[in-house]
Amino acid sequence: MSTEIPVIIDTATAKPVPSMNVQPILHEVQHALEKLLETGEPSMIDLRAIPLAPNEDNEIKQRLGTGEAIIHIEALGPSILTETAYPGVWWVEHRNSDDVVTGLYIEIAHVPGIVLPADADLAQGLQALTEDLHTNEPKNGNE
Repeated sequence: MSTEIPVIIDTATAKPVPSMNVQPILHEVQHALEKLLETGEPSMIDLRAIPLAPNEDNEIKQRLGTGEAIIHIEALGPSILTETAYPGVWWVEHRNSDDVVTGLYIEIAHVPGIVLPADADLAQGLQALTEDLHTNEPKNGNE
């Protein structure tokens, strides 16, 4: 005769165990913002690389709030860069063409790095503008 008592865990009503990483992430944001002010050096926190319990990313997003600027970029899927209530702190979400989140970051910078053009792009733009000025033909912005 077995004396073991069967234990059944009801996963439908079980609450996820918090990761305890929300507060440390917010402190990391604070230190990164201090560093940006002191040195001008930007920082990025990859939220997908940090263990978080379900919905803790939403908790962080709510704690940071929403600021005045939203940047929407279309490149291999949408990227939405939202300034938080703290200037210089950006909530960055990248999605693929199927609208699946592929990257989730907090970027601490004057302007998120993805917005800044590369020098090669600037040189190409200068060359195109120079050529267009010689031909006196306007660009439609999609070429």
